[in-house]
Amino acid sequence: MKRRTFCQFAGATALSGPVYAGKEKESFKLNYLVSSAMYGTTALDQVLPEIRKAGTNFIDIWPRPHANHREQVAMMGLEALEELLARHAVKLGVLTQYKLGPFGLAPELPVARRFGCKIIVCGASGNRRATGPDLRSEVRNFIEKMKPHADAAAEHGVTIAVENHSGQILATPDGIKWFAELATHPHLALAFAPHHLPQDAGLQGKLIAGLGSKVAFFYGQQHGAGSSRKQPREKELLQMPGRGPLDFTPLLRGLKKINFTGFTEPFMHPFPRGIPIHDSTAGVTAEINRSRSYLEKCLHNL
Repeated sequence: MKRRTFCQFAGATALSGPVYAGKEKESFKLNYLVSSAMYGTTALDQVLPEIRKAGTNFIDIWPRPHANHREQVAMMGLEALEELLARHAVKLGVLTQYKLGPFGLAPELPVARRFGCKIIVCGASGNRRATGPDLRSEVRNFIEKMKPHADAAAEHGVTIAVENHSGQILATPDGIKWFAELATHPHLALAFAPHHLPQDAGLQGKLIAGLGSKVAFFYGQQHGAGSSRKQPREKELLQMPGRGPLDFTPLLRGLKKINFTGFTEPFMHPFPRGIPIHDSTAGVTAEINRSRSYLEKCLHNL
C-alpha cells in the first residue's frame, strides 16, 4: 500500500485514548493539545472533561470570534479556573490571542505565568503586499518591533508564537524562512500552519526541516473551502488531518528532523466562526481523535 493511501486509510477509525507507535518509534512523538475553539461556545466546564479523552491534558483557550472561552474565564475569575482545571486534571498549555495583536499581549503574560502556560499564539503585523527584498525588510521590521514584547514574555517564562496566517507577512514560504533566520530572540517563534500554505506536502516538509528550533507550535490543519464559506459538514471536515488530500507524512518527517517538541493541535475552522465543529460535544472529541489516530499512523510510517 502506498504511503499516502496507507495514512488516509489509517485515519478512518477514531480512538478514545493515546496511540503509541511501538518502542522503536518512540524517540520522536507528537505532544497533543486541544483547541477550545473546536467546541465553539460550549461551556468550559463541559469542554474540560473532553480534553483527556482526546489524548492529552493540555488545552488551548481561545477568545471570540472563534470561541468565547477566554471571555468565560474573565467572567468566572482566575481562581475559579484554577479549581476547574484541577478538578479535571487539565493544564493550560496555550493562550491564543489574535484579537489582542502581537503588540497587545502584555495583559495575558501574568495570566500565562500563573498557570504555567508557556506559549501565546498571535498573528503578525506589517505590509502584507510586500514581496522580495521588501518582504524581507517587513519581516525584519516586525521582529525589531517585537523585541520588547519578547523580552517581556521571557520575564514571564512565555514564548510568543506567530502564525503564518494568510494575508499577513508570514503567509509565504519566503516570509517564514526570513522570520526563522532573523528572529533570533529565544522567546519569539513560529506557529506553523499548513492550512495557509500551498497544499504541497513535499514543499511544506522541506520548509519545516529548514526552520530548526523556531517552530514552537504546529497546527494539524489543511486547507479547505469550509474554513471561509458555508459547506456541508463533510466538506468542512476536509480541513482535518486524514480527511482531506494533504499527506501529513512529509510534514511530520520535517518535524522529526528538527526534533520538534512543541504542541501539535488537530484543528479546523467551522463556518461561521464560534460554533462547534460537530453537533455534539462527544462528536467534536471523536473527530479530534480520528485525526490524532491518522497522525500517529503517519508517524509510525516514517
